[in-house]
Amino acid sequence: AAQAIDFVNEKGGLSAEIEAGGRNLSGGQKQRLTIARALVKKPEILILDDSASALDYATDARLRRAISDFSKDMTVFIVSQRAASVMHADKILVLDDGHAVAEGTHRELLDSSEVYREIYETQFGEGASE
Repeated sequence: AAQAIDFVNEKGGLSAEIEAGGRNLSGGQKQRLTIARALVKKPEILILDDSASALDYATDARLRRAISDFSKDMTVFIVSQRAASVMHADKILVLDDGHAVAEGTHRELLDSSEVYREIYETQFGEGASE
C-alpha cells in the first residue's frame, strides 16, 4: 500500500541496511517507509501529515489509491497542501491563515469556497475539471 516494494527490492530487500537518519534513501523513499510502518500496525486512526510532499504526482496518486483500499476500517486524516491528495476525501476542512474557513466535499468546496477553488485552480489550472 505504501508504494515501497520496488525500491525496497532494489536496495536488497527487507534485510537491506538503512543508514542512520535514512541517509541512503531519498525523501520520497523515507516517506513511503514511514507510511508502510504505520500501515502494518493497522491503526484505528491514521494521520498523514504532508505525507506526499516528497513524492511525484504519479506515486502520490498510486499511494492514495492503495491507502484508500487498505484503510477501509480506519479513520484517516490527511493534512496536505495538494488538492489532489484530498479531493476524494469524505470531508475536507479548508484552512486559511490557521483558521477553518470551509468544509465539505471536493465538489461542494469548488462551488462554495473561494479559498479552495483558488488552491485547486492554482494546482490544476483555471477551469480545470475533476
